[in-house]
Amino acid sequence: MADRITEQGQGGPDTPGEAAAEKAAPAEAAERTATPSETARGKAAASAATSGKTAAAETAQRTATPAGASPHNATQAETAATPAGDPAKLRSRHITMIALGGIIGASLFVGSGNVVRAVGPAAVISYLIGGLLVFLAMRMLGEMAAARPAIGSFMEYARVGLGEWAGYLVGWLYWYYWIGVIAFEAVVGGSVLGGWFPDVPQWVFSVVLLLFFTTTNLVSARSFGEVEYWLASIKVAAIIVFLAVGALFAFGLWPKASFSIPNLWQHGGFAPQGWWPVLSGVAIVIFSYFGTEIAVMAAAESEDPAKGVRRAVVTVIWRILLFFVGGVLLIVTIVPWNQLPDPKQEGPFAHAFTLFGLPGAGLVMNAVVLTAACSVLNSGLYSAGRMFSALAEKRLAPRAVAKKSKSGVPAVAVVACTIGGYIAVFVNFVAPGSGIFDFIMNSAGLVALFVYSFIAFTQMRMRHNMTPEERAGLKLKMWLHPWLGILTVVGVVAIIVVMLLTDDSARTQVWTSIVSLAVIAAFWPLVRRQLRKGAAKES
Repeated sequence: MADRITEQGQGGPDTPGEAAAEKAAPAEAAERTATPSETARGKAAASAATSGKTAAAETAQRTATPAGASPHNATQAETAATPAGDPAKLRSRHITMIALGGIIGASLFVGSGNVVRAVGPAAVISYLIGGLLVFLAMRMLGEMAAARPAIGSFMEYARVGLGEWAGYLVGWLYWYYWIGVIAFEAVVGGSVLGGWFPDVPQWVFSVVLLLFFTTTNLVSARSFGEVEYWLASIKVAAIIVFLAVGALFAFGLWPKASFSIPNLWQHGGFAPQGWWPVLSGVAIVIFSYFGTEIAVMAAAESEDPAKGVRRAVVTVIWRILLFFVGGVLLIVTIVPWNQLPDPKQEGPFAHAFTLFGLPGAGLVMNAVVLTAACSVLNSGLYSAGRMFSALAEKRLAPRAVAKKSKSGVPAVAVVACTIGGYIAVFVNFVAPGSGIFDFIMNSAGLVALFVYSFIAFTQMRMRHNMTPEERAGLKLKMWLHPWLGILTVVGVVAIIVVMLLTDDSARTQVWTSIVSLAVIAAFWPLVRRQLRKGAAKES
């Protein structure tokens, strides 16, 4: 972003007493305003700041980024050094497929059954409202990422736009969430394989999955992208087949099928449980969409970051409408909502495939669920590793974690992220009824909402601090600024309120997540002192 943001984008000192400390440590101020790139502008500014020459730093910034230059153009200069065809970089097809299938997981194939059984056919509205909120958040993230792609994306933008404290909080919360997901998906994948090969302990399969995906992530970003490309392709293919056959079935054009559109309003009406469950359903489905931001994060490691970001963001709405809203709409059309089996016994998509009469439907859907678990595990290792490394690069985590391999992979961070998975596999094997997974997932349950809130506040702050020329130069803009950003924050607050008023399980998720936030926040004073010590040593 242009120097306007680096000069004004930071929040003020956390307390009045910090102002004097910041004046005494100009190097820290330089660190707070540093951009993620290593352009001549950034190097000149950092050098001048460490020597106390603030005016020289500002001059260097203005020289490197002429007045009126757009953030997008500055980013193009930063990324021009990346050679086309770099074997370690993600290709356009990787970004496209990650964007298309990255968020399709067991929460859709299996978890959607719980939403439909609780809400009725109006579950479609729940998915639509939740999808709209996610789309707005991704559009705001896309505006920032298209202007300045960064590994760690929204953590880096929160750090630059709101202050170090914001980057610290959102980065660690996001990392914590994915550590829990990595552990959970490793166990889920092991259980599916264990069902096929009952003579082999499930923990063996879980460990093998962790080792395999750790290895693919350690090779290069392209290695991760290639594996994710094929995993996502399988999921997308399964959804497309379901949508095509399901549409024929719903209109009575499939063998032994009858016209089933009336299922939308029969059996108690479109919203048989009332409209309150529709709103509470949003609180459930919103977490099905989390992971959409991975495509934006991955685009920063592609051959053309700005183009990759735009493509990922633009396709979000179509993914939501086609795969989630369209899939659930067909489910409630094909099968009466009150006749769906318990998802613990049979998922709604597996049940629908059985009705289609396709041979081996159960086996195929188990394979798709396994693919979904592996895909989330793969993406979780990627995103957690990049976020951990990005935190370390900004001194918000141990610096050793930032060490990268020759191919640019944060190897130490990736390996560190698997430790939680191995511990969880061990605990699940020794004490399967310990409830560790419930605690981990509940305590990280609101991370998605926290992240969307930080994205909204950051985008509004950074846009506000831009010059008119910078705003005009944006290649991807959030509409109706700042009103849709405010609407996103209001939507997040509304979901939390609904969760508090819904049931004990949702309330537990809210309070345990707040405890996690408080624990992470409690370490901020210590991290802040380390930041100042590091800045003082460099000066």
